[in-house]
This record gives sequence, structure tokens and C-alpha cells, in this order.
Amino acid sequence: MAFTPRACASLILLSVMTSTAVAQGTAPAPQPPAEELPAPYDMQLSRLAEVLGSIQYLRSLCGKESDDWRTSMQELLSADTAKEPKRRERLTAAFNRGYRSFASVHTTCTDSARTAEERYRNEGATLAAEIAARFGN
Repeated sequence: MAFTPRACASLILLSVMTSTAVAQGTAPAPQPPAEELPAPYDMQLSRLAEVLGSIQYLRSLCGKESDDWRTSMQELLSADTAKEPKRRERLTAAFNRGYRSFASVHTTCTDSARTAEERYRNEGATLAAEIAARFGN
């Protein structure tokens, strides 16, 4: 696991504080839980989650019953937010927001719903490719 510059700075500061406290004969105060730092691609990932939620609703609406998009979102959450419950909550909320935004407008499958689903699939593919190209290992 690679450390971010902020994580490295925190480790250095903790090391200095600990060595100073030991030199003075005092123990360091317990540290509060580490703050979850946003990943540099969180904005794009949040949008991708919202797009996946929208696609899930629209495909179900138009008779293409499948949990593929929900499953993709679950895999994404498991891979990227395993130890970050707040990030997981934010991405889950984005997925649900995408799902509900179309549920509030479209109650039957129409040409505009099919067009929206196609556009969202294209946007999702673009976002996924950009995130992988820019931030992938």
C-alpha cells in the first residue's frame, strides 16, 4: 500500500511527537481515529456511482431485469472502500440518488427513458475509462 504525502507527513509528525515525549519522560496522548481522506478520484467515482444507479433503474424499467449494475456497484464498493465506511456511505448515497432521480420522473419505459439509459451507459463507460487511465495501477 502506497502512502500519500499527507499520510507520510502525519507519520513524521507522530514520530517527532513520540520521540519528544519519550525524551521528556511522558507518554504521548492517544490519537483520535484517523480521518478518512478523499481519494483524488472521488468526484468522478461519485458521479460513476450515480450513473450506475440511474442505469439500474432505467434498464429495469424497460424490461431488462438484471442486477448487473447493482452488482458492479457492490464490487466497486468492496474493492475501493473496504476500510472506509464514510466513503462507502457517500458512494452508496450517490448510487441511490441516481436510481431515485429517474424513479421520480419515469414510471413507464418510453423513448426518452431508453435514450437516457444509452447516454448514461456511454457516460459511465467514459468515466470508468478515465478513472482507470488516470488513477489505475
